[in-house]
Amino acid sequence: MMTNEENELLCRIEGDAPMGQLMRRHWLPICLAEEVSEPDCDPVRARILGEDLVVFRDSKGRVGVMDERCPHRGASLFYGRNEECGLRCLYHGWKMDVDGKVLEMVSEPASSDLPNKVRHRAYQTKEWAGMVWGYMGPQDQVPEFVPPPWAPDEQVRVSIAKVIVPCNWAQILEGNIDSSHSSSLHSSDMVAARVGGGQATDKKWLRPSTDKAPRLQVEHTSYGFRYAAIRRPITNADETDYIRSTVFIAPSSALIPPNNRYNVANFNVPIDDTHTVFYFMAWGNPLTTPDTEAWRRFLGQSVGSDLDPLYRPYRNVENRFWQDRQAMRAGNFTGIKGFPNQDLAMWISLGPIADRTSKGETLAAGDLAVVEFRRVMLEAVRDFQAGKPAIGTGSGHVGTSVCSFQGIFPKKTDWRACEVHPVTGTEAV
Repeated sequence: MMTNEENELLCRIEGDAPMGQLMRRHWLPICLAEEVSEPDCDPVRARILGEDLVVFRDSKGRVGVMDERCPHRGASLFYGRNEECGLRCLYHGWKMDVDGKVLEMVSEPASSDLPNKVRHRAYQTKEWAGMVWGYMGPQDQVPEFVPPPWAPDEQVRVSIAKVIVPCNWAQILEGNIDSSHSSSLHSSDMVAARVGGGQATDKKWLRPSTDKAPRLQVEHTSYGFRYAAIRRPITNADETDYIRSTVFIAPSSALIPPNNRYNVANFNVPIDDTHTVFYFMAWGNPLTTPDTEAWRRFLGQSVGSDLDPLYRPYRNVENRFWQDRQAMRAGNFTGIKGFPNQDLAMWISLGPIADRTSKGETLAAGDLAVVEFRRVMLEAVRDFQAGKPAIGTGSGHVGTSVCSFQGIFPKKTDWRACEVHPVTGTEAV
């Protein structure tokens, strides 16, 4: 069990909180590229690690991420004019470029040297895989951007669903890496079937096992850990095991076991201590990976029908996540449509920040990955406080060859030694 002090250390990310400072040593998604799709388009707000930001694309197509508050009097730049390669504050007309350089101070005398003395806080950015990334650590120590394993090159299709979740990042991450819950919570959407491995249809994910109590095994890595959930398969259970291996990439993302058509990953970006941006990605061969709109429909995460224009879900505690009790009586396990919505209901039901002390939970054998996540991240943040590099940075960075996997293997197979590769889509043929 964790102490309250440990829970605070794990969860708090605002201001000078050690975990937030650790996260600032990583490139993080700031928003979707589609939110600032055109030069001189409307700026958008983003709140990351408790900091209010404004994002805009300038006249040359460059993306800027900067402090939302104008350096002059603190008015919001979200209302500003995006024009002629800069964002102009409405209050007094100060204009900043994507690097935070003050281009104009129309309210100052032409002879003033003040523009050369003021620099607005801006962060270096990178566009990759449909996201605008930012490095929010020290701007004189910005590391090279390295593509994540779920978007290793520009030929891969990456389809992303984005949801704003009103709870702490850590309880979402714990749900993402917890393989054992999928056999119960998602049992009506991840359906047991006599198949040779995990498969995807347009409406369901199929898996070759009815085993709800997997055996879990963990392997430590420099970037986090990976683990296997080992289940009895439906057929040939005396000679084979069904293995699903998940990868946790510190500080806040995971590679989820794939199906025969595409790979799956997620990234959890703390907005503040009690809100998180949850990104859920399908990626792989463009011929077999669903496009963005199809992916969002499949998940029940489409803007307009499921989410408001700010990516906040219409399903919530007050309307019981649109749970259909009649459907439950007819055989649907949760009565909640779309397995991410089933997750959201559980994450949010834990409260803004889950109580991980002995008063709040009772851990069991199926929680091995959750326990390992807590151990790894508490050790990592304490090492960071002691002056060591942030976990998963430098030589400890995850490689693009790392991937999750699933399949039926002969018993006594050492899953750690399996030669695995991302799904290419040919498995679906």
